[in-house]
Amino acid sequence: MQYLFEYSDTLNSPYEAFLYDTTVKSFPVRPHWHYFMEIIYMKEGTGLIECDGSSYIVERGDMILFHPEAVHAIYTATNFPLKYEVIKFDVNRLYTENSYAPKLRIILGSANKNRNAPIYFKEEDIRNLPIAELFEECRRELEHKDYGYDIIVHNKICYLLVHLIRIWREKGFDTDVAAVHSSEVDSIHAITEYIDAHVGEPIKVEELADMCNMSYSYFAKNFKQYYGRSCKEYIEFIRICKAEDLLLFTDFDLSYISQETGFADSSHLIKIFKKWKGVTPKQFKIQHVKTSQGQEE
Repeated sequence: MQYLFEYSDTLNSPYEAFLYDTTVKSFPVRPHWHYFMEIIYMKEGTGLIECDGSSYIVERGDMILFHPEAVHAIYTATNFPLKYEVIKFDVNRLYTENSYAPKLRIILGSANKNRNAPIYFKEEDIRNLPIAELFEECRRELEHKDYGYDIIVHNKICYLLVHLIRIWREKGFDTDVAAVHSSEVDSIHAITEYIDAHVGEPIKVEELADMCNMSYSYFAKNFKQYYGRSCKEYIEFIRICKAEDLLLFTDFDLSYISQETGFADSSHLIKIFKKWKGVTPKQFKIQHVKTSQGQEE
């Protein structure tokens, strides 16, 4: 059996949410793996799901999660089709500031392969949680991408994960063990948190490599392998994403936006923005206004 890597664009799409209907989409889902964490909520049918050598019968109302890099496949356990909700996200983009608990990425990393942190949740385990509504709202927010959609999706995912961790704790999973690792130097998989938090400041790739206790060349190679782009391109991309939000949802001028997103000046912002988006910031905003008006009509 050949296990296939499924490319996930963690830069452009740190979150994904969609409804998978096997009557209209390719099925079965053959063995594959990716860098995202994936959570599936079964709405109709009974699935036979394989993950890292184990098999699970997932019925309506059940949920299952796949850790990053876990090899998994989805089949039907009966002759009937399946319909299930899917949420995929980059664990390294989950930020829980000002919390006594370890960062979610640390807890989830510790939970992987831990027998007290099962990936399969039966309907009775999660019946008190608004699971169906949570998946549907994430899907709607990502489809419409209105003001603050990313905040809502992020919070919904964190809400779900915290409740799943509570279930694990009841089963004997020790989150204190994860806390021991919370003071470790940021790794290549966590450095994006630092970039996002300091995107409005000067950021040097050499300094990021030092933070990871890596040589510049080793850091650069591993970063590109994980994210599909160089660290410099990633920093540019994050800055452009933040500039895009400011253009769409505020009336700030380019001088202010360039300052808030770490560009030297508005000319630099315009140059890099056009490089990534193919249009100037002004043209981008005009196009978005026209699109919004057309949808309203």
